[in-house]
Amino acid sequence: RRERPGGAAPPGAAANARAASGDHGERAAGEGGARVLADSVDGMFAGGLDGLVVAAATDAHACLVERGVAGEVPVFCEKPLAPDLSGTFQIMAAARSAGVPVQVGFQRRFDAGNAAAREALRSGRLGWVHTVRSCSFDPAPPPPEYVPASGGLFRDCVIHDLDLIRFVTGRDVVRVMAAGANRGEKFFRECGDVDSGAALLVLDDGTIGLVAATRYNAAGYDARLELFGSKDSVAAGLDERTPVTGLPGRRRGEAPYGGFLERFADAYDTELRAFVDVVAGRRPNPCPPEEALEAFYLAEACELSRREGRVVEVGEVRR
Repeated sequence: RRERPGGAAPPGAAANARAASGDHGERAAGEGGARVLADSVDGMFAGGLDGLVVAAATDAHACLVERGVAGEVPVFCEKPLAPDLSGTFQIMAAARSAGVPVQVGFQRRFDAGNAAAREALRSGRLGWVHTVRSCSFDPAPPPPEYVPASGGLFRDCVIHDLDLIRFVTGRDVVRVMAAGANRGEKFFRECGDVDSGAALLVLDDGTIGLVAATRYNAAGYDARLELFGSKDSVAAGLDERTPVTGLPGRRRGEAPYGGFLERFADAYDTELRAFVDVVAGRRPNPCPPEEALEAFYLAEACELSRREGRVVEVGEVRR
């Protein structure tokens, strides 16, 4: 544990970040990797924490983050912080009041290919970018019971593409036009959701963004980012395991990615290492709630556009 007040984090800080999931918390104690399992969230907090990693079910995020912040514990939370804007604002206010960092989990920011694409743009290698494309194609739909609490395709899935486009380009999105379709299991429609969707984005410098997502990409998990510039174009996430067959005869090399955990394993690792550095005071928060809020606004705008079948100015959903 950190020495309070003002003490530096110990050398073993990486081993002292704990994960809250459901009713249990787990800590790796020291560099030896011995694990101590708390029998409840109460027990975990009673033991004292250096950092809290929230990777529980979506509807448990807000209460766990708020509890960590109330205890002045730095928190990492998989997106979303809360299921709605009101809850998000509440957590942001609490974190500011407590003066502790809350890092939101958008792991694609830490993917090596996406980071290289961002650098290629910033270096001037691409010239000015006219089009950005991002996709999130799941190989199979989630369980039916997951969908009602997921927030829908745009808030649950496309939000990663929306955040990534903002992060890589360094630009804001000013308007969107989104559409969705249901051609698979009926439980999506019954929940007011869609199983496939796409959105056209207009960025504040005139760049065009295109995002697409589906729950039915049986070829494998596909998450790519493409930047098309006046001088050059690059693609992140395009390798021998990308589930796309080139025509007329190019074949994939290895087995395609089976899911997001496999595709972004290294990114998740890098992301949590960054959080350990945040806890230790070695770096600033790489994804604060304010960044997550911007992605949430874009997902809200896309969902509104899908439902009403019209162009939506992002300012319409801001508070």
